[in-house]
Amino acid sequence: MAPRANWKGFLRLSLVTCPVALYPATSESEKISFNQLNRQTGHRIKYLKVDADTGDEVPNEDIVKGYELDKGQYIEVSKEELEEIALESTRTIEIDEFVDKADIDPRYLIRPYYVRPDGKVGHDAFAVIRETIREMDKVAIGRVVLTNREHIVALEAMDKGLVGTLLRYPYEVRSEQEYFDEIQDVKVTKDMLDLAKHIVNQKAGRFEPEKFADHYETALIDLINKKRAGKPITPKERPASTNVVDLMEALRRSVGNEAAPAKAAKPTKKPRKAAAGQKEMLMPIEGKKAKEASAKKPAARSQRRSA
Repeated sequence: MAPRANWKGFLRLSLVTCPVALYPATSESEKISFNQLNRQTGHRIKYLKVDADTGDEVPNEDIVKGYELDKGQYIEVSKEELEEIALESTRTIEIDEFVDKADIDPRYLIRPYYVRPDGKVGHDAFAVIRETIREMDKVAIGRVVLTNREHIVALEAMDKGLVGTLLRYPYEVRSEQEYFDEIQDVKVTKDMLDLAKHIVNQKAGRFEPEKFADHYETALIDLINKKRAGKPITPKERPASTNVVDLMEALRRSVGNEAAPAKAAKPTKKPRKAAAGQKEMLMPIEGKKAKEASAKKPAARSQRRSA
């Protein structure tokens, strides 16, 4: 089932308008997540909203937002007052300008959303805006209100829809100077650069996300499955660190290490995609990807296990 839209409103380019909806393009729900437990009882920890002075629990209807002026002094702001300052971008993404994608500093990128027409009307207007962005090879810049804050959004054409990426404001991006000023000015010799370029050429390829596996996630799955089966947990040996003082020698060794596997490579069967393998490993763990498995057999009663 497709996720619910995070935002619904209108996309407007001058006098061309169409209803659209924004959907999250990424998800963290497939990753392993942990609950906090009481070590003594095994029960889940529950958090309560309490008055900092009295310690009494406060119901949600009695909780308001407040901005701290001085220590212990707050300006209260009600939900109704926040709604009164609602901006045009609360309901409409107005395209303000078109820029080259290369002009957008990657530090400003936050998260992507899929944008598609909302309902059966407006598909023609949506297609005009989408194809204009595609044909001009530009990124459309607008504004949208999400989670009670206005964001800059960069719109790009993708297949039959658009991808809208939220952008940070300049005041949210730290200056690099406070981190880079103390880096020493080092002259890199041509020989070193040639060796480094050779390593890059040996490692050259295309970015294919399917090739990459989340090794930490896989290790978590393995840990949980072992504890579930009552198997002993043994720590893995950490790789030994090599202390190479001579930089040229390190580069030469790197070239040799990268070249060796290429000579020894033999034709093999096409490996399975890493992503598919991870999904299979997830199957034994209930509550994530085991819906099909749990539907076939009754769920076992949960119990605590320790290493």
